[in-house]
Amino acid sequence: MDELISFAKRRGFIFPSSEIYGGLNAIYDMGPLGVLLRNNIKQLWWKHAVQMRDDMVGLDASILMNSKVWETSGHVKLFADPLVECKKCHQRFRADHLLPPTPAVPGHEREDVTSSKPRCPECEGELTEVRMFNTMFKTNFGPVEDDSSVVYLRPETAQGMFVNFKNVWDTARMKIPFGIAQIGKAFRNEITTGNFIFRLREFEQMEIEYFVKPTQWEEAFNSWLEWMKQWMTMIGLDEKKIHFREIPEADRAHYSKRTIDIEYDFPFGQSELYGLAYRTDFDLKNHSQGSKKPLEVRDLQTNEVFTPHVVEPTFGVDRTMLAVLLAAYTTIEGGRSTTTEANKEQEVILRLPKALAPIKVAILPLSKKEELTKPAKEIAQQLRNKWMVAYDDVASIGRRYRRQDEIGTPYCITVDFDTAKDHAVTVRDRDTMAQERVAIDQLQQYLSTHLEY
Repeated sequence: MDELISFAKRRGFIFPSSEIYGGLNAIYDMGPLGVLLRNNIKQLWWKHAVQMRDDMVGLDASILMNSKVWETSGHVKLFADPLVECKKCHQRFRADHLLPPTPAVPGHEREDVTSSKPRCPECEGELTEVRMFNTMFKTNFGPVEDDSSVVYLRPETAQGMFVNFKNVWDTARMKIPFGIAQIGKAFRNEITTGNFIFRLREFEQMEIEYFVKPTQWEEAFNSWLEWMKQWMTMIGLDEKKIHFREIPEADRAHYSKRTIDIEYDFPFGQSELYGLAYRTDFDLKNHSQGSKKPLEVRDLQTNEVFTPHVVEPTFGVDRTMLAVLLAAYTTIEGGRSTTTEANKEQEVILRLPKALAPIKVAILPLSKKEELTKPAKEIAQQLRNKWMVAYDDVASIGRRYRRQDEIGTPYCITVDFDTAKDHAVTVRDRDTMAQERVAIDQLQQYLSTHLEY
């Protein structure tokens, strides 16, 4: 993890937020390459979760919502984590994070810290009794700060989809089963954070609420589970590092009748990457009662009126990004080049799936002479109409190849002294280092074929 964190900052993927002022715990900023990788993850997910399906629509709900939403959903009362404080050093910890790392054992009670009696991980001091701490961020809405002006930064994106269900149903011309997808920021005042971008206080979710008849939930649940497996293969995760953990009833959220946590082998241990839950009709029924607005639908074939049940696949953008970087980050002692200089070094290759690579193509003129830089810049500008393109004419061609390999660029294009004669360039593959001569007027078609997803 330390090596990846250093790499992510050095190459412009992820920076500590407000670092010049000492930073802010568990808050990070996306650098020039990080924002591209992050956007590519979201775009790929949206393409396959929404664009390529006829049973999905999208939504972008506001972060701030009427506080009654969170009262009705149970968040104000129940969205809390177990908190303990050290009596000696007065540091605070999430109690279940101090338990032995055995969450994969069926029946394990994560909140039961009484029997294990953990000590303070910092000073070995005695800990206080557990108390529950609500992790929603509060703020005030409007110029007057009192209890009536309290609003919350949303701790999840789901409720925005539930309270908009009737609006979507009335306007999108969908029929059951169908889903609503959303990508957006959420905020949780976590007691303990850590492991880089794994557990953040400000994070982003890619979430789906899939509405079904009460008898359809198992079919939908299994279908989305398979979809999630395909997604993880698509983004380059090793299936040997993926684990599916059926959550026992005692450990499930209060609204869930079935939950599967999809866990991944991170360097710090096996931890949750995604989740899949069957929420029954809990949310729509509660919001219907709380708002006094019916959130039911009518089956046009049977004339049956019912409240839809919900299957919810949840994906964290930040955890996806971390898993993708870890899976792609490859080091080769001595490097892949056969030159003496390169054999003395360690080479880093970021083997990102082409669809996720921040820069798709790098244009590298063999020298800084205008006869090469002029056509190289023209090629770069032409390709920018379709892809993110880098232009680099600094240092030897070997060093420039390695710079692009390190940030995951799939293809490097070299403009050389033969280009003016044969109107062609050399295309180099990141993973195989194979080189192919391609005519300039065929270059866009060549790249389209190799970069499509």
